[in-house]
Amino acid sequence: MAHYRGQDNKREQFRRYLEQAGVVESLTSVLLSLYEQPEKPSNALEFVRQQFGATGTTCEDTAKLQHEVIDLRQKCARLTEENKDLKAKLQRYESVLQDGANAN
Repeated sequence: MAHYRGQDNKREQFRRYLEQAGVVESLTSVLLSLYEQPEKPSNALEFVRQQFGATGTTCEDTAKLQHEVIDLRQKCARLTEENKDLKAKLQRYESVLQDGANAN
C-alpha cells in the first residue's frame, strides 16, 4: 500500500506542476478546438501540432537554419570590417582633399 500512495503522490505533484505551468490549460484549449471542428481533420496529431505551432520543423530544418545563421553572422562580420575599412579610406581621402583645397 505504501508504494501505491507514493505513486499517487508523485502523480499529484506532477499534475499540479502541469497546471501551474499552464500545460493543462493549453492542452484543454487545443483539444476543445479539435472537438469543435465541424470537419474533423484526417490527422488529429498534426492538427494538435499546428495549434501549438510545431509544424514543419524537423531536426534537419533546424540544422540547416543554424548553419545559415553561422554563415550570415560570418558574412555580417566581414561586411562590418569592410565597411570600417572603407570609412577609414574615405576619411583619409576627404582630409587630403580638404588639405589640398586649403592650400590653394
